[in-house]
Formats: sequence, C-alpha cells, structure tokens
Amino acid sequence: MDINPIVLSIPIFFVLIGIELVVERLSHKDLYRLPDAIANLSCGITSQLSGLFLKILAVGVYQVLFENFALFTLERTWVYWLALVLLVDLAYYWAHRMSHEINLFWGGHVVHHQSEDYNLSVALRQSSLQVVWTFAFSLPIAFMGFNTTDFVLISALNTLYQFWIHTEAIKKLPRWIEFIFNTPSHHRVHHGRNPKYIDKNHAGSLIIWDRMFGTFQEEEEHPTYGITKPINSWNPVFANFSHYADMAQDLKIIPKWSDKIRYIFSKPGWLPKELGGQRAVPEVNEKTYKKYHTPAPTVLNFYVLFQYVLCLVGTALFLFKQTEFSMTQKLFISTLITFTVVNCGVLFEKKNWAYYAEWFRILSYPALLIVLTLQSDGPIWLYVLGFAYLIISVLWFNAIFKHEKALRTA
Repeated sequence: MDINPIVLSIPIFFVLIGIELVVERLSHKDLYRLPDAIANLSCGITSQLSGLFLKILAVGVYQVLFENFALFTLERTWVYWLALVLLVDLAYYWAHRMSHEINLFWGGHVVHHQSEDYNLSVALRQSSLQVVWTFAFSLPIAFMGFNTTDFVLISALNTLYQFWIHTEAIKKLPRWIEFIFNTPSHHRVHHGRNPKYIDKNHAGSLIIWDRMFGTFQEEEEHPTYGITKPINSWNPVFANFSHYADMAQDLKIIPKWSDKIRYIFSKPGWLPKELGGQRAVPEVNEKTYKKYHTPAPTVLNFYVLFQYVLCLVGTALFLFKQTEFSMTQKLFISTLITFTVVNCGVLFEKKNWAYYAEWFRILSYPALLIVLTLQSDGPIWLYVLGFAYLIISVLWFNAIFKHEKALRTA
C-alpha cells in the first residue's frame, strides 16, 4: 500500500496542534515547551523514516501469510469490517500491553512515554523500533483471511484515532463514551508515572479490553507524566536506544545466564533476588519533582524553530514522494534528516559538539544541494535557495555562537 494514511494526515495533525496552542494561550496553561515539542516531533520523524525500511515486518510478513496460509475466504460485508476493527484493536491491546510487561519490548515503546508533558505533539512521539517486537501480534488476523490492504487501512485508522486523546484540553466525556472508547481521560492515566497509573489503560480505540482483562484505571488525581527514570535529553536517537543501554548495564551485573535471559523477558525493573528483586515504582514527590529543563535564549529558540520548520517541510515532501526514490537514496536522505533533528534537539542542551556539528550541517547541506542541482541540471531557483539558506543560517548561527560561547558545556 503506497499511500500511508498517517503521512496524508500530517497537515491535519499540525492544524490540531495549532488549535491546542490557541487553547493553551486562552486558558493560560503551560501545555507546551519548545524543546519537548521538537523532541516529540523528531521521534515521530525518525519513526516514519525507519518505517520506510521496516515495513516489511509490519506488512510484508502479513501479506505472505494471507496469500499462502489464510484459512478462510471472506466477503467484504459489514460483519467483515466490524470484525476487522475489533480484531485489529484487540491485537493492538495485547501488543501494547506486552510492550509494557516485557523488558525487551519496553525498549521499543518507552520512547512514547518519555515526554514529561502531555499534548498533541506527544501523540507523534513514536519509537523507531517498536514494530520489530509488536508486528507478530497481528499475524493471526492474516490466517483468518482478512485482506492485507484492509488490515493496513484499519490499523492506520486505529493509530489515527489515538492522536486526539493526547490532550489535557478535554476533560471527561459523557459516561457512555468513557465506558466504551479510549478517551483523553483514560489515556492520561496511561501516560502517568504515578504508581497507581503504571501499566494501565493499554487500549487503542476501545477501552473495553482494559475493562475485560483487568488493566483499567479511572483518572483520579492529576497524573505526573513521563517515565520513572527520565532520559533528560532532547536527542531522538538517544531516546530510541537509552533503555537498551540501561539493559546492557544491568546484564553486566547479573551473574547467571538463566537470570540474564529471564531479565530480558521479565517486567521492566526486574532483577534477581540477590540483587534486590523487582524494583518498586517510586512515588512522585510533587514538592521536589521538576521536569527536565534547558533554558535557552530567544535567539536560539527562533533559530532552531526556523531550521526545524524547514526540516519538517522537507521531510513531509520526502515522505509523500518516497516511492520515487531508490533504497540507497532513501537511506541517504533519511540520514540527512536524522542528523538535522538530532542537532535541533541537542542545541538546546548546549553540548559543545552540537555547535560544531551545526556548523558542519549548515555549510555542507546547501553545498550538497547546489552540487546535486548542477549534476542533474536542475532549475536555477534551487541555486538561489541553497545560497539564501547558507547566508541566512551562517549569519544567524554566527551571532548565536558568539553569544552562547561562554554558556556551552562539555
């Protein structure tokens, strides 16, 4: 399926985020922080880019099973579509639940929970690796005889449904809706790091699965968002591998091979008894708890925002036209985009290397554009675009570089 409904929905996502920002200003609530929002979008971008290469797991294996091993031939009646909606959502529930209850799988899902804010940009914060661990949960649907294209469509719609529930702007909905469907209230619980909220409300679209399988929790006190061990970084690549780095450290101190294997497939936080056993979820101390915060001057905020908007436009165009590129070209462009989003995040952290990496990027990217345009005999406006970007970025970043030199950290 070449048309990705999620990619097609990108403009709608940003319109709704814009509306939420207006609500934020009118209600005088601090729902968004620029570095966090950019980190969320960056994780979404890297997820979409990795999906270009990993979709063989999500779709390819399903197609092979459907074509060769489907047990039934089904007609597309209303019963067919209703059954598919329920099966896709049920498969999502178990894949999602196991992503919280198996340490290895949690590494592929933790990215979505790392934000300490809760707004629509968090919905776009997705892992680049989760599909590796969760695609198999949907494969029984292929054996039942549900067409691959139909499965992909309903799966995408299930994902799209979950976008709007990542908001604090909507409180409780009518009781019958709250009883059947996943709602902002239910999903706020899911993103809470409070002990009573951990591993609750795994629903995709229908909260009935949580009610049926004993994982439902009503929203009571306001959740504190994030994970029990904050990553304290705006780097989307680090966000995707931080949990596995922690796992590697734990595995080093576990002496028995049997316990090492058990650790991989046990609940996150598990250790052998001799090392303390299951680590308890810490209570949240509202008096001492502080979100990860990296104050930045306004000039840096606007510079990063300028670069990021350009990156978003370029990424959207690339995703819309990705079928026109070879696999090598996709890999090259994906690398360029990833380098940009990493830099945009780490600049807020004032890492010393990030400033020099940004100099390399703003000098090399327009040069690359100009060279590629020359080789392909492209239109003259691409030369103008490359030179304009180079001049604006160099002058702007040079001013920031001088201003921030004393503030940079190693």
